[in-house]
Amino acid sequence: MEIRVKALGTCEVAADGGAISLGFEDVAGNPTAVQVSLNQVGALIMTLPGLLETALKARYGDQSLRYAYPLASWVVEQSTDATQRIVTLETQDGFKVRFSIPEAQQNLLGEALIQPSTARALPN
Repeated sequence: MEIRVKALGTCEVAADGGAISLGFEDVAGNPTAVQVSLNQVGALIMTLPGLLETALKARYGDQSLRYAYPLASWVVEQSTDATQRIVTLETQDGFKVRFSIPEAQQNLLGEALIQPSTARALPN
């Protein structure tokens, strides 16, 4: 079944935390929702940014386009694992993403941020 979405509706977390519900209004104006288990939410979240960039590049025919969020704030904190730090990046409207960064990559990232603006990637 394919649902064509007109607008995002109410999104909720199940009372037991085991799933999320993504509410939509379809093009006919009917409310509908998709329930995603907690086990699958991470996979959905990891999939959407890549799909968004692929769609953006296809729509405008420009492979250099990137979908970027304006950074409003960031926090660096120690993980419970002493070899990792957690970096939280947040937009003005409250969208947050967190990354755990291994010790070796922390130094590389710091060095990359103080270098002149050139594209750099951390080694895997």
